[in-house]
Amino acid sequence: MFVFGVAVVFKLLSIQFVQGEKYKALATKRVVKDVVIPANRGNVYSVKGNLLATSIPKYDIRFDALAPSAKTFEKYIRELSESLAKYNGKSARAIENRLRRARANRNRYYLLAKNIGYSDYIMFRGFPMLSLGTFKGGFIVEQTTKREHPMGGIAQRTIGYERIDEKGNVTRPGIDGAFGVKYLRGVDGHRKKQQIGKGQWKPLSDANEVEPKDGYDVYTTIDVNIQDIAHHALLEQLEKYKADHGCVVVMETKTGEIRAISNLGRNKNGHYYERLNYAVGESHESGSTFKLMALAAAFEDKVADTSDVVDTEKGVISFYGKKVRDSKHGGYGEITVSKAFEVSSNTGIVKVIDKGYRKQPEKFVDRLYSMSLNQDLDLPIIGEPSPIIPDPRVKNGRWSGIALQWMAYGYGVSFTPLQTLAFYNAVANNGVMVKPRFLKEVKEFDKVVEPFEREVVNKKICSDETIGKLQDLLKNVVAKDHGTGHRLYSKNFSMAGKTGTCQKDYRDKEKLNYISSFAGYFPAENPKYSCIVVIHEPDKSVGYYGADVSGPVFKRVAQKIYTDTPLVDEVETLEMNVADVEVSFQKFYETAQTYKTVMPNLLGMPAMDALVLLENMQVDINVRLEGHGVIRAQSISENTKLKSNQTVVLKAS
Repeated sequence: MFVFGVAVVFKLLSIQFVQGEKYKALATKRVVKDVVIPANRGNVYSVKGNLLATSIPKYDIRFDALAPSAKTFEKYIRELSESLAKYNGKSARAIENRLRRARANRNRYYLLAKNIGYSDYIMFRGFPMLSLGTFKGGFIVEQTTKREHPMGGIAQRTIGYERIDEKGNVTRPGIDGAFGVKYLRGVDGHRKKQQIGKGQWKPLSDANEVEPKDGYDVYTTIDVNIQDIAHHALLEQLEKYKADHGCVVVMETKTGEIRAISNLGRNKNGHYYERLNYAVGESHESGSTFKLMALAAAFEDKVADTSDVVDTEKGVISFYGKKVRDSKHGGYGEITVSKAFEVSSNTGIVKVIDKGYRKQPEKFVDRLYSMSLNQDLDLPIIGEPSPIIPDPRVKNGRWSGIALQWMAYGYGVSFTPLQTLAFYNAVANNGVMVKPRFLKEVKEFDKVVEPFEREVVNKKICSDETIGKLQDLLKNVVAKDHGTGHRLYSKNFSMAGKTGTCQKDYRDKEKLNYISSFAGYFPAENPKYSCIVVIHEPDKSVGYYGADVSGPVFKRVAQKIYTDTPLVDEVETLEMNVADVEVSFQKFYETAQTYKTVMPNLLGMPAMDALVLLENMQVDINVRLEGHGVIRAQSISENTKLKSNQTVVLKAS
């Protein structure tokens, strides 16, 4: 017994003095841990300061029922219960009983409210007993952030997001993803939490707590008005032609700033949404829009001119048994190269390129390279594939005996819509190719952290003489009666561009489909904007030609922008309060403060204000907006209690 007693004493002394620090650290590790406090992600704004994406703080309020002394608990329990009852509409007596039960059960993490906004958090912080703080009043607050897009589905894919799954895999599409790490993300803080049983952890406030540093704000080049025009014009045409997907991009000619980019794809239910960024990431054969590049090479190398005559040979010519056909049965006879482009004669353009380059096809390819057509745009948004141009000197299986002829009218080559637009924009910009740009500047509050300037990809894609000829061709496609884009002509507003109709999956006749496109700029003289519209797989029974499917989208966008955005310098007016604006804001503010869980009356309210109001309510609901303008109808009547995950449909006009 004496030996056993000595052994016990020895072990106790060993644990206390030899291994003591080890076991203390282990005990602390099990009951206290470091947790990350996420930084608020920076906001994403339009070029004019409209909010496109923001991180809204949400709060969980909990109560440490053992923190207040018995005297403090009894002094404030009734007042706290009454305050909570006014907030959630429940019985004060029932709430008091629950709080007393939580104290009796030694609950140090009792949930009072979940996922509330900042104004409600401030309210809770002022409630009796909770206002005494963490140690005396048992007030526990945990903050999370939720990324919101005030404009809803419009340009959502381009605005993008950054998501990290449980395995640490990161998905970063769009602007938010591209600039998240460098600008938007910020620097996380950290604090300690103590385990209080049953797998629950209570925050601890001490000197080791580090506050997070919020991310910078990013100002994009997107104009919400032009974006709205482009989105709805594309959506209307996709629905009319029952197409699979499509995109439209509007770019400012001189600067390369993207004013609008809409990408819509159809789901199984036939509804269209921002599924993928087709404009940036989908490369496909160009079809007739490539004819402009082909003739640019021919004019620059002096192997053809606009006045040269070409025989379209009744609309069908053959190379090694493979036929090239015109869309017009019987062809166009003998016509000038200029008219061959304007009527989009496949046989005419192919004969021009075949005659000029059949003995030196690499000369044609080199000329395309000199116009930077083989370079990707090095966009910050991930997913851009490199252009594809067959080269007889490169052994990759792309070159064949008919590669040159097929390239002439847009087959065998592959570009994204944005890469094609960059070339058309260069023609509009008198030969200067600028890089498409999505960012205007990065700010911290009102301080500019980093501005973004115009980037030139190619100072001169070709001579002024060639540029002038290309500009005339594009103008004639719309202005002349025989031009494929003549139905877009307006005597009040000039446009220039090229239609494109490209077969898709043509190797399998059962899967044969079409890609309809239109690329150009407006006004035709002194262009302000360039634009491309690409629509995939329209219903062939309704129509599939570029002039019918994509052209009308281009015209709607151009004319609407021209109507809403006068192309003149404006003199800024002095700041002044407008009565209607003040009244509208006051109505919005009062509604936002009054209605938190029940449906307000939104009739007559601007659609964007109504969306913001509903998406910031205390109930997590789904909002679907049909149309744009002012709210004319709402699917749920005023004063109806809203439920979580309920869908509210707003109709605007």
